[in-house]
Parts: sequence; structure tokens; C-alpha cells
Amino acid sequence: MQDKPRIAVPHIAVIGAGAWGIALACAASRSGARVTLWSRSPVPEGNRILPRLPGVVLPEGVSVTSSLPVQADLTLVAVPMQTLREMAPKLRGTSPLVACCKGLERDTGKLPLDILGEFHPDRPLAVLSGPNFAIEVAQGAPAAATIAATSLDQARSHVGLLSSPSFRLYASDDPTGVQIAGAAKNVIAIGAGIAMGAGYGENARAALITRAIVEIGRLSDALGGRAATIAGLSGVGDLILTCTGVGSRNYSLGYALGGGAKLADILAARNTVAEGVATAPALAESARRLAISMPITETVAAFLAGSLDLDEAHRQILHRPTTTE
Repeated sequence: MQDKPRIAVPHIAVIGAGAWGIALACAASRSGARVTLWSRSPVPEGNRILPRLPGVVLPEGVSVTSSLPVQADLTLVAVPMQTLREMAPKLRGTSPLVACCKGLERDTGKLPLDILGEFHPDRPLAVLSGPNFAIEVAQGAPAAATIAATSLDQARSHVGLLSSPSFRLYASDDPTGVQIAGAAKNVIAIGAGIAMGAGYGENARAALITRAIVEIGRLSDALGGRAATIAGLSGVGDLILTCTGVGSRNYSLGYALGGGAKLADILAARNTVAEGVATAPALAESARRLAISMPITETVAAFLAGSLDLDEAHRQILHRPTTTE
């Protein structure tokens, strides 16, 4: 009897052993792939629990290395946004690259795929984004996200590799809209946290989230994204989670600020990254450059920079001229 042909097991590399990288490695393993997780710091052999997500034991299908994988079927880049430029030229090989970070580069205002494209113009590029807390994805709780590439077939191929019963992925051909939504939601989450920490109430937060959707849509449209994307998982879905979930780093930072804490003190006490702090000024500058009205974003950026206090920020938002919706 003729032997059945062996089905090749896909190899997925995950770059970055922070909380989100660990979560993605766990999710990729559940899809049936062989996973290599790259950690900047060496990990003792046999260690299945990593510092950034201490409650999670890595599945057997995940191997951890401090040597960057040269080749894989798919490479997920899960390093912080502000270190992406440093990491990008080190990503050798020819596999498609999927940016799994959210934000704008502080000094240039560039999106993740802009930076990856500088160093890898010939490699297929995509972005993964959605309403996901790392710990829940790592534990296998139900979650969904979007993978976007300029080629819908390419996005669908990545979805096929990464999807599992607990991690439902949707394909999109609007990487611009997905990236803009992912960057802006962190800034808005800081604003929502400030509003709640200052005691402004649930009505104020709901209004802020809703008007933020309009702001994000304006910027996305100006940069070539689609309004429908902002209404999806990477837009409204991520915005709701990040502006309301107690596990949101950006929301909790804003909440502390609204309660009177100093930004420098909050950052000094943390070992996690709140991407909205670096993204806010870059996002506000992009809006100014394109003549896009983004008053919530501009107010959050000014508050973080120390050029507005809480009362002034409150007045700046509420005393704007009335308009139509």
C-alpha cells in the first residue's frame, strides 16, 4: 500500500517575547503550526514560563530562541512600535512579514508597514490588529482580529495559517485603515481614562469614544483608508476594548492622569509600554499636516506634553463651536 504524502507543518516565527508576542506564539501553536518565539534576552532551556506573561505556560509546539530565525513560512513582528526601526533590518529571510504592533513612529509619523517597507521592499507585508488583550489570547479565550494586506489573497493566506477555533481572523485589503485605527485607539484610550479618572462619568466617556470614531475616520480617509474598516474589529472593536477594559495599559495610564498622577511617575513605575504616549504627538502632527480636524487627539497630545492642565483640556473640548453630526 502506498504511503500517504506527508502534510508539511507550517513554521511561524514570532519576533518579540513581550506579552503580545507570547500570546501570538500560543495562538499560532493552536493553529497547528510549529512556532519559534524570539526573545531579546536569553531564556534558560526548558523554561516554559516567560516574565512578560507569567501566568502562561508555553505550548509544546513553541520553541524559544535568542537567535533570530532566518526563515519561516510567516513572520509575526511583535516588538514595540518605537523599536520597530531598530529591529526591521535584522529580519533576514524572505517570508512574509506581519506587523503586530500599533502606533506611529514618534519622529517620522510613519506607520508600521511604512517602516518595514523601507528595509524589505520585496517582501510581502501585512498587519494584524484587533480588540485583543494578550492574556486572554494566550489562554485561548475566544477572540477575533483582522489581518490586512494590499492583496486580499495574501491576507486570506495568512488568515488560513493563523486561525484556530479560539482565534478567529478576518481578511482585509485595507492595511492603511487598519493601521490608522490601531494607532489612534491608544491615544483615545488615554483620553477616555483621563475622563473617567477625573470623575466626568460614563456619559462623557461614551461621547468621547463616539466622536473619536469620526476623527479616526477622517484621518484614515485622508490617507487612503476606508470608512468601513473603522467600523470593524480593528476600529470600533479595538476602540471599545481599549477605552473600557481595566487591562488596557493606555486606559489605566489615562485614569491615573485624570486622578492627578504625574506622567513621569506613572511611566517610571511601569515595565510595560503604553504606545499612546509616543503616538499622540505624531498623530496630532499628522492631522495638522493634512489639515484634518482631530480635537480629541490634539487635546490628549497637549495634555501629555504638559501644555494643558485638566480644566483647560476640559474647556477646549466642550467649548468648541456646535456643529452637525
